[in-house]
Amino acid sequence: MKYIFVRIFRFYYEGFKTMTWGRQLWIIIFIKLFIMFAILKVFFFPDFLKTNFKTDQDRSNHVIEELTKTGGQ
Repeated sequence: MKYIFVRIFRFYYEGFKTMTWGRQLWIIIFIKLFIMFAILKVFFFPDFLKTNFKTDQDRSNHVIEELTKTGGQ
């Protein structure tokens, strides 16, 4: 059971290795992941806490208030 992730990785690794275009597919996957997590994050997900609160204490108070809100408020 503890080797399940290794077996899954090897399954996909061997499968892509035997493909004639597997390397190009991995390159496309990594480019897509880079675009999704690096570029889109910068433009579409600004740092809300840094822009709206000046100190770490203010940020932590806001997070605590948001987490402990009840449904009726």
